[in-house]
Amino acid sequence: MRKILHVENHGIVRLATRYLISELESSFEFYEATSFGETLQLLETHQLDLLIMDVLIPQGEGFRMIAKIREIQANVPILVLTQLPEELYAIHYLKAGANGFISKSASNNDIRNAIQAVMNTVGFVSNRIQKQLINNSFDKNMHANPLGTLSQRELEVMEMLLDSRWTKEIAQKLSITESSVSTYKARIFEKLKVSSMIELYIKVESIKNTGH
Repeated sequence: MRKILHVENHGIVRLATRYLISELESSFEFYEATSFGETLQLLETHQLDLLIMDVLIPQGEGFRMIAKIREIQANVPILVLTQLPEELYAIHYLKAGANGFISKSASNNDIRNAIQAVMNTVGFVSNRIQKQLINNSFDKNMHANPLGTLSQRELEVMEMLLDSRWTKEIAQKLSITESSVSTYKARIFEKLKVSSMIELYIKVESIKNTGH
């Protein structure tokens, strides 16, 4: 019997995912976590066959979460299921070690296919991302999005800032100095042409919703 963990802090999304899995597996053990801390605890006590995770979760650490998961269970298949725009984040999470990336806005059929592919260790990215990679247009499409001008580390810092993390906490999580965090924050503000956290939040929400 396969053991599956879904890391997601919205109950309705966990319920919907469980239903999709039931269409693929007649019998399985389904575990739930609502924060990254809970995720690490469950990984210590349960050998998993699949981990489905949103990355915008309490105690989240951005791309570093994949490496921390692999420190506990090196070979667990990981599918990122998130609202973050795939054209910007998919390649980063795949490079970090995830086996698949799918948007929550994808169709039920696509999400089901992604779950099945990653569970069977095939790996998964959407057709759109595959075409971008084949046509070498991923970088071009990334930079068409203002967030695409940010480096991977700047994206990590930005997500933590938007999650109301303090400079000291971000520095500890990313193993960098507080002055480095301040430098990254300044670069983010400069690249996105904002001057405050409120402006940053509004700008990022607008970009994620409209793509620009």
